[in-house]
Amino acid sequence: MRRKSATLALLLLPGILFAAGGSEIKLPGAAAGPGGARNLTLAPQLSFTDDSSANFPIRGENLGDGRIASDRPTAIFFGTAHCWNTNREAERFVRLYEIRKDSVRFLVVDLDRPSREQKPLVARLYSGYIPTLAILDRDGKVVYNRSGETARERGDTSRLEELVRSAQR
Repeated sequence: MRRKSATLALLLLPGILFAAGGSEIKLPGAAAGPGGARNLTLAPQLSFTDDSSANFPIRGENLGDGRIASDRPTAIFFGTAHCWNTNREAERFVRLYEIRKDSVRFLVVDLDRPSREQKPLVARLYSGYIPTLAILDRDGKVVYNRSGETARERGDTSRLEELVRSAQR
């Protein structure tokens, strides 16, 4: 689904600095340790068959964190409310969080309300379609950055787990 909101304005924000060349992201404040979003759960009353859900699909603590990890892979979820594809991918992302929260930093970006810390991630990794998922290895190299669902079946995290494993090598 194409986002036609103010996301374009985020992409054009002045003053955002990126590393030159390659697919590494060099952002200040990248820290070791789990960090990131915590205690992730799905929002109540989500629809997985239509765009009627007004809730952003993921709830949790520290959702405004935008720092990539320096000692582990970072998984970044980009989405909005009112998108059943985003809701289904959020379900997979939350399930992956439950499995890998001790070995991966998870970041969650509500594209309608990104934090100041998340805006460089949006500008660098978000291509205008939801849901978008990015996986970075411990060095900040992008190993996966695509929009759309990662599986055909609801709750299937096998592809996400494979991507995280490849980022840990």
